[in-house]
Amino acid sequence: MLRIAVPNKGSLSEAASAMLREAGYSQRREAKELLLDDPANNAQFVFLRPRDIALYVGSGTLDVGITGRDLLLDSRAPASEVLPLGFARSTFRFAGRPGTATGVGDLQGRRIATSYSGLLGKHLAEHGVSADIVHLDGAVETAIALGIADVIADVVETGTTLRAAGLEVFGEPVMTSEAVLVRRAGAEPSPAVEVLVRRLQGVLVARQYVIVDYDCPRSLVERAFEITPGLESPTVSPLADPDWVAVRAMVRANATNRVMDELYDLGARAILVTSIHACRL
Repeated sequence: MLRIAVPNKGSLSEAASAMLREAGYSQRREAKELLLDDPANNAQFVFLRPRDIALYVGSGTLDVGITGRDLLLDSRAPASEVLPLGFARSTFRFAGRPGTATGVGDLQGRRIATSYSGLLGKHLAEHGVSADIVHLDGAVETAIALGIADVIADVVETGTTLRAAGLEVFGEPVMTSEAVLVRRAGAEPSPAVEVLVRRLQGVLVARQYVIVDYDCPRSLVERAFEITPGLESPTVSPLADPDWVAVRAMVRANATNRVMDELYDLGARAILVTSIHACRL
């Protein structure tokens, strides 16, 4: 049985469960559930704190897990990233009151509050900076106002919370993060893990592409193919009118309206767009 760790709460939780559902796996209906068996897929899901997932996976207690790249690196667990999942994107940044500093080189001897001591310590060491790291489990943005730190280092998504606290980010991002699938470093190949990865990759592709169907004058097909080349090539089917054909192709979802405009201007008609539920390439 494949044992999979899933975040039990926070920004990672709902999105991770939604992706697993789209990949064909069962997910819990109530937040209080800590274990969920999925016999149809020979899998068991264990719902844990996102910060603990890399530790359980790295120890071999669980086979794979979904957590943040920042949490994986901060844990220093013997686990490695298998697949980026494209949600919960953020950056790990320094922040302080305006004018406090301009970069990591200005932090020598400063007090820096963070919930990511491992990640921060490694970054400071790489830059030859010695600072006093103040570890907090949460609400890092209040540390400066409370007088226990000069600067903070924290995960930033929109920056709204920092601005509300009178802080601004400075310097280059320490790292960029997103949700990732992780596995114990050096683990043996597993068919069950390979199936999970393929399914998640299928969800990622399905979210990035749509299907476009349209009718096109036969004389304009080659020009239409330049607009919708598809992955290998478009599918072309004859219509009752021999001067027209039906065309189907995958296109990037974020280009949908531009593609439809260009097809219409070319002379294509009956242009339809359909979402993709799942995909294998």
